[in-house]
Amino acid sequence: MATKIRLQRHGRKGYAFYHIVIADSRAPRDGKFIERIGSYNPNTNPATVDLKFERALYWLQVGAQPTDTAKNILSKEGVLLKKHLLGGVKKGAFSEAEAEQKFEVWLNAKQSAVKTEISKLTDAQRAVAKAKLDAEKAVNKAKAEALAAKRAELAAAKKIAETGAAGEENPVADAPPAETPPAE
Repeated sequence: MATKIRLQRHGRKGYAFYHIVIADSRAPRDGKFIERIGSYNPNTNPATVDLKFERALYWLQVGAQPTDTAKNILSKEGVLLKKHLLGGVKKGAFSEAEAEQKFEVWLNAKQSAVKTEISKLTDAQRAVAKAKLDAEKAVNKAKAEALAAKRAELAAAKKIAETGAAGEENPVADAPPAETPPAE
């Protein structure tokens, strides 16, 4: 039986996430599987991968063939590198301690790169939020200035009306009485 390391789709339309599974190569994508070894969520930034490292390494060593996407995920998680290093130990190219040291160096470099990327993303999000806040403050300031100008204009008009009414005689008293409409 040929086994594959593949992704099994889950989630709703437009928001898929995947289980990383070991399955018979003849089984359908979302069908029966032998073992679930992890999950992959491409909706987060950076993508979230939860992987049982030792089980993935075991299945690679016994001959399971990863699909292209699964191979990329395993490569980014370091499973393929670990398999390669263990192959070098088996051939006698270097000792197991050297292989472990090389893997640890790679793992530390990868973790620092991921932390740097996450900090860049959070800094970018903060910059976008600050720009939005500054733009909103500018709009609010413009609205406040327009409102203040309108209030000043109304106050000036009211003051002119008061001074104009006090300066001249009462025009309402000089006017003839208004006729009342006939009652029906």
